[in-house]
Amino acid sequence: MNAWPVIPYGAYWCTPFARWQGALAHLHSLEFAAHVARAELARRRIEPKVFDHGVLGFSVPQKHSFYGLPWLMGLVGAGQVAGPTLMQACATGVRTLAAAAQEVRTGLAETSLVITCDRTSNGPHLYYPDPRGPGGTGRAEDWVMDNFGCDPLGGHSMVTTAENVARRHGIGTTEQHEVVLRREAQYADALASDRAFLRRFMTLPFEVPASGFKKVVARLEGDEGLHRSTPEGLAALAPVQPGGSVTYGAQTHPADGNAGIVVTTPARARELAADPKIGVRLLGFGSARAELAYMPEATVPAAERALAQAGLAIGEIAIVKTHNPFAVNDLVFARRTGVDWQAMNPFGCSLVWGHPQAPTGTRSIVELIEALALRGGGRGLFTGCAAGDTAMAVVLEVGDA
Repeated sequence: MNAWPVIPYGAYWCTPFARWQGALAHLHSLEFAAHVARAELARRRIEPKVFDHGVLGFSVPQKHSFYGLPWLMGLVGAGQVAGPTLMQACATGVRTLAAAAQEVRTGLAETSLVITCDRTSNGPHLYYPDPRGPGGTGRAEDWVMDNFGCDPLGGHSMVTTAENVARRHGIGTTEQHEVVLRREAQYADALASDRAFLRRFMTLPFEVPASGFKKVVARLEGDEGLHRSTPEGLAALAPVQPGGSVTYGAQTHPADGNAGIVVTTPARARELAADPKIGVRLLGFGSARAELAYMPEATVPAAERALAQAGLAIGEIAIVKTHNPFAVNDLVFARRTGVDWQAMNPFGCSLVWGHPQAPTGTRSIVELIEALALRGGGRGLFTGCAAGDTAMAVVLEVGDA
């Protein structure tokens, strides 16, 4: 078994995230991800022929997505590459990274391309034939909306999981809104100096292609469709559920976008890195599941398992980033680990810039790498929950190559 593989510094990217039904709503998510990957690899002078493995992650099917990773890599120009297509809702970002790392670590591949993409806009409407239904009628499903609203195991919605955790831990609306205001202030740091932080991994202005990818139909200066909250505006919001504490202001919004990360050996990383003097080492992964309908709690045991594999304590982590579809997530994580919630998520998080599901964690990991690089290195943790009361986490280190 080889040592954990590495991420070549700078060999990653992310599109701006656009609120659903926005500027990216017309694009097939896999074709769009391939279009972006081709351009971003070219910018980094990374030839598609260098890859001998790939992992694709998405959670909302698109036409022909049955062909998954092989189709996507063919569109990228790496038709020699095989690999899996994975789906774990919002934990897909870590799951795909772990799959690539395991492939390289076991010596089955040398260089893997991880791509995650989703379009929550215009989700598919599916019909399931049922010959035994009344009169032979089948059943229908709106893939995005129906699954947001109902976990089939318990019949509850996503927001119910946040309410359950808030109630269990005594977390009120005011405290949740304080997290929102803090995260938006941190995201403002990412917008400073003409979005200098975002430009470290995001090509801006971003040219939005037409669905045929032959012309540009719009340009995005950054993430699209974000709200700017005020204490007064948040205070005026009623909880989504009667008698609850979670408002629309204390949760994220669905979005569209994609992201990519290269995973390889230390020797190959020196050839592919934007700065070969900087090393990005993967130290450990963790997966966990909370009790039914308590999804936000799952981030804690997932983080603990990643830390255990890395041989580290939470106090040895310089930066914590989270996928927080609800402000409750960060508060319960802080209470159970002792981490200062105000220090978590420098430069923002999914609570602010949105929730395109599969690429959500990938972007957070990229931001974690860049935040660590800006402070001169250190160890970081990303942890995020996902449908089915699950979560995944990764520990990495940025330092001298």
